[in-house]
Amino acid sequence: MSSEKLTNLDRLCVHTITTKPWSIEEIIENYPKAGVKAVSVWRDLLESREAAKIGEQIRGAGMEVVSLVRGGFFTGKTNTEIQTSFDDNRRAIDEASALGAPIVVLVCGALPGQSIHRSIAQIHTGLETLLPYAEAHNIKLAIEPLHPMYADSRSAICTLKTANEFAERFNSPYIGVAVDVFHLWWDPDLQNECKRCGEHGNLFAFHICDWKMDMEDMLNDRGLMGEGIIRIREIRSWVEAAGFTGFHEVEIFSNRLWESNQKEFLERIKQAYLEYV
Repeated sequence: MSSEKLTNLDRLCVHTITTKPWSIEEIIENYPKAGVKAVSVWRDLLESREAAKIGEQIRGAGMEVVSLVRGGFFTGKTNTEIQTSFDDNRRAIDEASALGAPIVVLVCGALPGQSIHRSIAQIHTGLETLLPYAEAHNIKLAIEPLHPMYADSRSAICTLKTANEFAERFNSPYIGVAVDVFHLWWDPDLQNECKRCGEHGNLFAFHICDWKMDMEDMLNDRGLMGEGIIRIREIRSWVEAAGFTGFHEVEIFSNRLWESNQKEFLERIKQAYLEYV
């Protein structure tokens, strides 16, 4: 695949968290009007709602449900905490099945003060425990490696290499990887690991935003594509060369952008997608 500019919105997906001020009903109304073809749904928007009904409404509006976000957080200090995590992940799979989302994205977890090796072992146990339930419901699990700055409390899986190792260890069509440019742009082995991921059929998802040089908040100050230093189009060419043909999922956490007019923000997303992705 080349890194040529995109000319249409056919592969544009937007995560509901990107327009956080909107309810799921506002999203279902406004995304299609803007030409957005697909949506990844964050679980908080399903609270007090019927997931199956929401899925029907999304498809009725002409959009595809790409994934449910998020499961994971398999680490815990006690057996009770770990069991609670297992139960919540099964609920996530139930919600994805009802919604009609083929994938649950996993942020796998870490604990401050706990060794990376212990967290990795707990993550392995979590995936091993969850896999039969995912298979039974025909839901894929996408391991999302996070940037190392989140290794303290969010994920002990911080490189695509580690995520690939997990997926290959299970060797299941139901466990793969989500590649997010915000988390992985810095990795000198990223191109080769994308290729490796594709060769094993494990490249399930591709998330996009940008890394601002003047980031004020390590969680909620991501940039709109083009506002930062990530070579997004180049990374897109790597995942597509690896065989990825799915949606390009815009996932932006930004207090600054959440405070803006969300309809105008959605138009900016479209323009940035065509220019920089």
